[in-house]
Amino acid sequence: MPLRFVRDNSLSIVFGLLFLAALVGQSVAGYYEENEILTAHGEASISYGRYLVSSSFGVEMLENWQSEYLQFTLFILATIWLFQRGSNESKREEDLGLETDEQQRVGPHAGPNSPRWARRKDWRHRLYAHSLLLVMLTIFVGSWFGQSVTGWTSYNDEQLHHDQPTVSWASYLGKGEFWERTLSNWQSEFLAVGSMAIFTVYLRQRGSPESKPVGAPHNETGSSG
Repeated sequence: MPLRFVRDNSLSIVFGLLFLAALVGQSVAGYYEENEILTAHGEASISYGRYLVSSSFGVEMLENWQSEYLQFTLFILATIWLFQRGSNESKREEDLGLETDEQQRVGPHAGPNSPRWARRKDWRHRLYAHSLLLVMLTIFVGSWFGQSVTGWTSYNDEQLHHDQPTVSWASYLGKGEFWERTLSNWQSEFLAVGSMAIFTVYLRQRGSPESKPVGAPHNETGSSG
């Protein structure tokens, strides 16, 4: 892999590798925990490959994915219109809203290197202008649906093990277990985003674009260090 490519994509490469390492670690830890539970109940252990396609692994993985992408989806949408004075995570007050074509460099204001669909003024422009939000929303809905299905399957497996009746997918969506799993992740994401928005008003990290310049006044909004 050329060094220039690695340098130009180092942020996404590092986090991609961290993601894979954490996912493998989660799967290995979950595999041993699952077999400990099966052994404790006098049942045969399962292979690692079988665990990877099980609902037990799927629900643990997807419940985190859906909450993360919900966080991004809401934050992208909220920061169009909402304001936090002094926060690096907020736009400046005068820039709230969808902004002008000139500010967004679209249509006649597009440059020679602008994406092709940014130079259009038809459905392709409208789609591209909201593509980030749409993709984040699609991933959230897909992973939330996946979590609900794997959670439902896992729940019914537990019911069968205890000679209890199974439930339909729709009935599972009304169960406390599903919403406890869902909301425990949502509340942590909302806390993290809200904390970041207010912390960047008063705290600094030199060299990070997630922080204002160290010497910036507390009420300076939307600047990057």
